[in-house]
Amino acid sequence: MELYFLRHGTADKRSEWPGDDGLRALTEEGAAAVRRVVRVLAASGLKLDAIVSSPLVRARQTADIAAEELKHAAGVVEDQRLARGLDKERLAGLLSDLGSPQRVMLVGHEPDFSLTIGQITGGSVVCKKGGVIRVDVADPKVPRGQLIWSLPPKLVGG
Repeated sequence: MELYFLRHGTADKRSEWPGDDGLRALTEEGAAAVRRVVRVLAASGLKLDAIVSSPLVRARQTADIAAEELKHAAGVVEDQRLARGLDKERLAGLLSDLGSPQRVMLVGHEPDFSLTIGQITGGSVVCKKGGVIRVDVADPKVPRGQLIWSLPPKLVGG
């Protein structure tokens, strides 16, 4: 199974946001950077079986951009496990609930993504805002995988 961990793009600053953190939205620049990264994936011919997003607004906006750019007609599924506290065990449950897709994009947050990727690969990574990291796992019930590549937004002008 191919897992694409897409961290949400740059959002309004937490220190300047007066309301619920879950409602912070992407900035225009953050949305544009996500779009540039996902267009690279689209140009490579990536076709996804599922896009699963944190329900937090900035992640959902990022997932919607990905679905649009990748022409993913099935839409986006929200899963609370991607909001906060994702780890190897929660990832295994989420993937198990999806059935048997081959290519899944997960849209969420830090530090959860970097920590979870580290747990399943044994390596150390940092998932940049608007960046995507691909990890391949043989058995989603016991997510143990291999880091295939990382695409930070700086590589595509983000």
